[in-house]
Amino acid sequence: MSNQDEIEQRLNLELEMISINQLHELGNQAIQMGLIAGHGYRGGQYEILRQGEFILLPPNEAEQYLRDLINQASS
Repeated sequence: MSNQDEIEQRLNLELEMISINQLHELGNQAIQMGLIAGHGYRGGQYEILRQGEFILLPPNEAEQYLRDLINQASS
């Protein structure tokens, strides 16, 4: 693996960690607002417990779902 490949791999990992942290923070905010009951990763998907139902989404869709939910509640 070249030095350039190593740097790119590290940057991708750091970006992924930032995204995971943002998703976790959005989930916690939605819980505090009473919008969802729980959230977390399950089998590569992101699971959201809302109104007694489990919603499984890819992480990027889960992030958008939570953002939309929070924005709707804040309006």
